[in-house]
Amino acid sequence: MMLTATIRDDNGQTVGVLVLSEKVFSSGARGFFGQGKITIDGQRYQGQAQLVAIRSKAAPEGDAAGDLATLEG
Repeated sequence: MMLTATIRDDNGQTVGVLVLSEKVFSSGARGFFGQGKITIDGQRYQGQAQLVAIRSKAAPEGDAAGDLATLEG
């Protein structure tokens, strides 16, 4: 699965979109991460977004609690 994060100005106009892909972070937690560059009023910016599933850190072997598919928000 992939997600998108839309960056909007205070008038609601889209100024950029970041694509977030599924990721297992170095901590063992699971979620989504994306990064990219956008231009706002002629100035270039680099940004990133991440979503980390709560309690998604890899569980000890034999415990399914770390499985992203079993988490409920």
